[in-house]
Amino acid sequence: MTKTHLNRTVLGAIVLGAGIGLSGCTDPGRFEEAVQTPNSNTREGAFLGAAAGALLGAITSDDGDRADGALKGALLGGAVGAGVGYSLDRQEAELRAALANDRVQIINAGDRLIVTLPQDVLFDTDSFAVRGLLREDLAAVANSLQRYPSSTVQIIGHTDADGDAVYNQRLSERRANAVADVLSENGVPFSRLQTFGQGESQPVASNLTVDGKARNRRVEIVILPTT
Repeated sequence: MTKTHLNRTVLGAIVLGAGIGLSGCTDPGRFEEAVQTPNSNTREGAFLGAAAGALLGAITSDDGDRADGALKGALLGGAVGAGVGYSLDRQEAELRAALANDRVQIINAGDRLIVTLPQDVLFDTDSFAVRGLLREDLAAVANSLQRYPSSTVQIIGHTDADGDAVYNQRLSERRANAVADVLSENGVPFSRLQTFGQGESQPVASNLTVDGKARNRRVEIVILPTT
């Protein structure tokens, strides 16, 4: 088989695998439920999974079997990707319904969920003790994590740029750990939790305005599905 023909075969396998991965989500009931969520990523997950599976199958197969390996990889990757996307869509919809605080932001990035909690509602100034009202929201997140156990969870603390950078770094670490403690107290195994402090190093807005500083003070809970 020529290199050109092989490349075309691999590309065809990627497309075919993506299509088959998508077809696994066409059951009317499941499809209707998926499209009712705020951000349906089932189709995108199937396509990306198929593409990655095809590429991996081609790379890991012998020269004569690369097309076959690409096809098999695309089929498996498409199915896995579709399942991950569908699961994230469901979990996102359930979290939106469970969290009563409209200042809590949920982003479905297709391969992960990012739950952002402003530190101004989580903690008092210079404190890393989680406020009582927010414990209920974190309990709801913990319940969701237990219903969807096939994921790892990163808790990342961020601050604004006011004050000493070393102090901000330590405060962000302590606040990430405090959120992890509440999730653990509500039944999430510590083995699933990873905590990080980024201090003032990853702003999402200008530190020159009051509003920008408030947006930068946050804790992110990143839910990463495992396959």
